[in-house]
Amino acid sequence: MLLAADTTRLAIEAKLFRGFGDPSRLAILSALCQEPLTVGAIVGLTGLSQPNVSNHLSCLRECGLVAAEQQGRFVTYRLSDDRVAELITLAEGLLADIALGVYECTRYRVPGDAQTE
Repeated sequence: MLLAADTTRLAIEAKLFRGFGDPSRLAILSALCQEPLTVGAIVGLTGLSQPNVSNHLSCLRECGLVAAEQQGRFVTYRLSDDRVAELITLAEGLLADIALGVYECTRYRVPGDAQTE
């Protein structure tokens, strides 16, 4: 039986992983793994629209995954903690080993994935 504290911890962990669960947010986090970037640079690297990037950055800041620093007229975004990049690197390594199973999984729907629609 799960205790209330365990249930709360699991709910918070699931919320953390939702930050990584959206392809746009994951693209932004992956771009920020290399270096701090402005919105314009993130747009250029990810191919996402500026409003989309700004919206997701707001979400990522609110959740504590990304930090922002004003530099003159521009705001530079960076990962709030080096462990965010480590988590992405670990996921990439795991995915390299289990990619076929994840790709063929019909239980987790990925928006825009023709296989699951």
